[in-house]
Formats: sequence, structure tokens, C-alpha cells
Amino acid sequence: MSILGLKKKQPKTFKVKVITMDAEMEFSCEVKWKGKDLFDLVCRTVGLRETWFFGLRYTVKDTYAWLKPEKQVLDQEVPKDSPITFHFLAKFFPEKVEEELVQEITQHLFFLQVKKQILDEEIFCSPEASVLLASYAVQAKYGDYDPNFHKPGFLAQDELLPKRVLMQYQMTADMWEEKITAWYAEHRGIARDEAEMEYLKIAQDLEMYGVSYFNITQNKKDTDLLLGVDAQGLHIYSPNSKLNPNKSFPWSDIRNISYSEKEFTIKPLDKKKDVFKFYSSQLRVNKLILQLCIGNHDLFMRRRKVDSIEVQQMKAQAKEEKARKKMERQILAREKQMREEAERAKEEMERRLFQLQDEARLANEALLRSEETADLLAEKAQIAEEEAKLLAHKAAEAEQERQRLEVTAMKTKEEKRLMEQKMREAEQLAVKLVEQSERRLKEADHLKQDLTEAKDAERRAKQKLLEITKTTYPLIAAYSPPPAPPEASDSSYESMPSRLDFKDSDMKRLSMEIERERLEYMEKSKHLQDQLKELKSEIESLKLEEQQQQASVYSLHSEARGYVQEPVYLPHSNRNSAYMSQMAFFEEV
Repeated sequence: MSILGLKKKQPKTFKVKVITMDAEMEFSCEVKWKGKDLFDLVCRTVGLRETWFFGLRYTVKDTYAWLKPEKQVLDQEVPKDSPITFHFLAKFFPEKVEEELVQEITQHLFFLQVKKQILDEEIFCSPEASVLLASYAVQAKYGDYDPNFHKPGFLAQDELLPKRVLMQYQMTADMWEEKITAWYAEHRGIARDEAEMEYLKIAQDLEMYGVSYFNITQNKKDTDLLLGVDAQGLHIYSPNSKLNPNKSFPWSDIRNISYSEKEFTIKPLDKKKDVFKFYSSQLRVNKLILQLCIGNHDLFMRRRKVDSIEVQQMKAQAKEEKARKKMERQILAREKQMREEAERAKEEMERRLFQLQDEARLANEALLRSEETADLLAEKAQIAEEEAKLLAHKAAEAEQERQRLEVTAMKTKEEKRLMEQKMREAEQLAVKLVEQSERRLKEADHLKQDLTEAKDAERRAKQKLLEITKTTYPLIAAYSPPPAPPEASDSSYESMPSRLDFKDSDMKRLSMEIERERLEYMEKSKHLQDQLKELKSEIESLKLEEQQQQASVYSLHSEARGYVQEPVYLPHSNRNSAYMSQMAFFEEV
């Protein structure tokens, strides 16, 4: 075996972990791959076509560097860890995001990176602008504001404002959330990509947006300065101020940038202007500055030329995609509106259904009350009828007693005088009873009329309940089962009297009136019975006297009988006609 065979085989691949703003990916790369090969693989995986803005950044000691596309990955100063970690970030920033960022994935990656820089305070942002940017970030994440869903505290786990802003004011998290939600509610109808673009349009106007800062010195005396490189050009800042540059060199005014070891030279186009020189102590940082200057200048020149065919195709596709999404959002908005209208109509129908059910329940209760009232009226009419029959019976008994007294009065003249007096009293009593009978007849007529009205009210209540039931049937069939019918059978239900006009107070008054009349009737009946008992006792005593004097007064009895039979004494026919009409009335009742 040769010594070459003992050599350890070198691996043909190495592992790489790429961290984007919203994901982590791992790849297995070949040893001979260049930086461009890995970068293209990441772009294809992400689906990114606007590759000129981005790069793969890695950490070298105390600074960072960008992976060079023309050199092999392992030949560069990348970490020797396995897997090798790279961050896929925006290396260059556009001048106008709305015009230059075409793809939605490009906008999304820029949005996430700029948002992180603002929250990490790498980009200074005022409190007012921070709240507005936070509202667009919430719109991009949660969609349209819905007070029923987005309850207070729903932003408690989200990082939306820089710590500097939170510490600047003595406000609680709930107060900040209330301010953000007030702006968030105004963004209703804005899609996620539109909200992210609005975020970037506000952020690009911030002074520190897209600026890469480096520590430099202007001369060998080490006057500390800051160099800022962005899409507009080069800017010189004081060490304590990154907002307002002391001097700026737009790309359009720069003829050439060169460096020799630690010295940088900026030559303006106007030869009359002085050449600006500055120094940077680290060679790695100098290469990074030169790399950023070349890339930003190339993009600056590229923006001022006609778009390439690839960019034109991407813009056309993006325009069609935006139009399609806009149409889909419009259709979705219409469907949502129709659904909301349908839900409102459903709620209105349910409310109407509940209202009609309440009306039906009230109608049923009124029907039951009318039935109870009709029962009381029927009971009162029955009592009045019984009273009338009893009065008629008492009148008949009084008339029979009067006739018997009339026969007894014929025995003697003395008996005649006594009997005439008794008969006159009985006649007066009969007249009173006739008057009372007539009054009871009128009351019975009124009760019949009330009973008839109660039955008419029952029919009207049934008709109204039937109309309400017919009206509510379709709604009940659509949303809920129909209410259970009354337990009573149809025949008994139709036969029950009803009256909706009566109330509880009317029924109580009617019951008290019936009770009062019943007591009056009982008192009058008792008084009449006492009088009849007295008459009977007197008649019995007269019968005893008649038996004792029967032999001696036979002739006088015949004469008295002949005298009584004369029509001059009493209009007996008139009394009989009044009695018969009274009896006919009670039979009719």
C-alpha cells in the first residue's frame, strides 16, 4: 500500500446555514463553489429576482464583510465553523422604494430589515413616526382592524416601538397600544404588501435610512469623523451626529474614488474643487468601503438608464400581479360586504322573529284572560238565571198563598176583612216581586249581551292569533321550531270563550258584583220566607177557627163566598195575566 493511499480523503462538500429576515436555510455546497453559486442558490430558494440589492454577509473578527461572488467561498475569510453561517441581507438600498422595488418578496425582505433596524435604533425615528410605522406593521401582520377580535392587549407580545421611544415618555404599554390601535383602525382595506410599501415610503425619508457608517480620520492628526455611504453618495459626519452631514459628495459630482493602503481620495468632477482625502486604519474596512462605493455608484448610474429587458418583464409581471390581486381584493371585499349585509339581515329577521313570538305569547295570554273572563260572565249569567227561576218560584208560591187566602176570606165577613188585608199585602208583595223579576229580566238581558260580546271578542282574538301565526310561520320555519300548540284539543279550544278587552281588574269587579248581588238575593229570599212562614201560621190558626165555627157560620160562609165572587172586589184576571207574563219571562230566560 502506498503512502498516498494513507492520506485522508478531503470532503467534497461543506455545509452552509443562511439566515434571512424570516427564515433559516441549510445547504450542502461543493468545495469548488464560488460566492456567486451560493448566492444564486439562495435567491432561487427564496424566489428573488431583484438580486442586485442583496448579498451574503458574514462576521470577521470585530467587523463584517460581504461574500465576494467571483472568489470561491472557502478561499475567503469566512468562519471555519460547520455549518458556515451567512446572513442574507440588503446590501444596497433604493432611492425610491415605490419605483425600484418590483417583486413582493423584495418589498417584504426590505420591510423586515428596515423594521429591525428601526427597533434596534440603528435608524433614528421620532416617536410620532414610530407610532405611525407601528400601525402599518400591525396592519401588515393582522389585516383589517376588528374590534370584536382585536381586544385590548392583543399587541402585548409584539415589539413595535424602539426602547428609546418607550423610555422617553411615562406611558404604559396599554397607552401605547391605544395610540397604535387608533392609527391601525384608519388603515382598513389596505393589503399586506400595500401596508409594507407604506412603511418603506415613510422610512426612506428618515435621515439614517440606508446609510452605512464607518469611522475615519481626516488627517494624520486623527481628527475623528464618520463616513456615510448610501444610494445618494458619500457624507461626512461629526462623531456625535449621524443625522446632519457636515459635507456631502453626490455620486453625480464624483469623478473617481481611490485608496492606497489607508488613504482614500475623492476626486470631484469639477476640477476647480479640492480633492477630499480621509484615512481608515483597517485594510478590511477600506475594502468594504470601496466595495459599497462601487456598488452604490453602479446602481446610481443604472437607475438613470433605460430599464433592462429583465426589469421591464418583472415590472410588467408585477403590474399584472398587482392588478390581479386588486381585483381579487375587490371581489373579496364585495363578498365580505354581502356577507355582512346577509348577517345583518339575518340578525334583523331573528329580532323580528323574537318580536313576533313575543306578540304571539302576549296574544295567547290575552286569549287565556278573555277565556277566564268569559267563564266568569257565564257563571254570573247562570247565577242570575237561577235567581230569576227562584224568584219566579217564590212568586208562584205567593200567588198560590194569595188564592188560598182569597178562598178562606169567603167564610165570614170578618175573615173577609182580614183576608182582604192579607191579600192586599200579598198583592203588594207580588207587585214588588214582579218588579224585581222585571229588573232581573233586564239584568239577564244585559248578561246575555255581555256573553255575546265576550264570544265575539273570543272570535276576534282567535282571528288575530291566527293572523300572527300565519305571519310568523315562514320565519319560524327558517330559524327555529314552531311554538308548541296548547294542550287542549281543537274542539275544546274553539269552544272556549274569549275576550281580549277584559283585564284582571274587570274580572275582579265582576266577581265582586256577582257576590254582592248573590248576598242581596239571599237576604231578600230569607225575608220573603219569613213572611211566608207568618202567613202560613196565620192561615193555620184561621183553619182551626174555621173548624170550630163550621157549623154556626155555614150560611155566612156561603154569603161571603158569593160576595167574593163578584168582580168588584179584586181584578183577579189582571193579577193572573201579570203572573203569567212573569212566568213566561222566567221560562224564556
